[in-house]
Amino acid sequence: MKKVGFTTSVPVEVIFAAGYTPVDLNNIFITAPNPSGLVEMAESHGFPRSACSWIKGMYSAIIDSGDIDILIAVVEGDCANGRALLEVLERKGLKCIPFSYPNSRKYNLLQDEILGLFQFLGIELTGCKKVKNELDDVRKRLIYLDELTWKHNKATGFENHIWQVSSSDFNGDYGIFAQDLDKQILSIENRTPKEESKRMGYMGVPPINGDIYDFIETLDARVVYNEVQRQFTMADSIGVEDIVKVYRNFTYPYSLEGRLRDIRNQIKKREIHGMIHYAQAFCFRGIEDIIIKEELEIPVLTIEGDRPGSLDQRTKLRIEAFIDMLD
Repeated sequence: MKKVGFTTSVPVEVIFAAGYTPVDLNNIFITAPNPSGLVEMAESHGFPRSACSWIKGMYSAIIDSGDIDILIAVVEGDCANGRALLEVLERKGLKCIPFSYPNSRKYNLLQDEILGLFQFLGIELTGCKKVKNELDDVRKRLIYLDELTWKHNKATGFENHIWQVSSSDFNGDYGIFAQDLDKQILSIENRTPKEESKRMGYMGVPPINGDIYDFIETLDARVVYNEVQRQFTMADSIGVEDIVKVYRNFTYPYSLEGRLRDIRNQIKKREIHGMIHYAQAFCFRGIEDIIIKEELEIPVLTIEGDRPGSLDQRTKLRIEAFIDMLD
């Protein structure tokens, strides 16, 4: 089947219904054998050092794999560099389509964008609804895995992260994804509950330094909430048949106000003691930290990542000091 790559979570139901394989290019980049090499490859092709490593990594992942047939580039509601990436790849002969999450969240504007995907991929709404119902069954299991993290205290922060973030494309096959997920859940259920004294939240884009979760768990703490990753599961839209409403409920592409409202609810629900706000280097979202620290009523530590790899020693010291402060 043809592969449809995308730069951030899009209506994946449409891609599956059209008979294509969805590919979240972020996941392909960060799980590559040498993600740092992909960043360097993009820079050798002319990408500036000051461009986001995720954009550079996605570009090189497409060029390196050579098997992405179509690119859906989110040009509004995500990275400000999405449109430039689309234009570069179009010149290299890749079939591309822009997709926008209108900042206004107006129903009719988002509907036009989704209908554009329907038309581009050549499918009807009825087929999409069937896939949506099947994906909801998998998403219910992801909600349960989330509960195994914060309610039953058995799953690790990294397990919570990796399964939720993978739901952006269900690893290209939601049937196999569901089977693997059930095996993981069975393993987690048989564990003794964890007893860390500090319950942490994580907000912002998924980290480019994945060892952050394991490091936090060496400090008598554990991440029990991953904000954007949870949003990828569309957990708040289970049973909603209107695909437009589903992606209006998706908080990440829209205003910070909507995200903060959701985050406050989760802080209270999960009894979170401290929040780590991750900002990617050179990303406009780092400016949002000003508002976040004013609006959240728990301590917030902001860290910045640039290139893939392990956490640097300075960031480790800052996280350790922050968690100690929570005592």
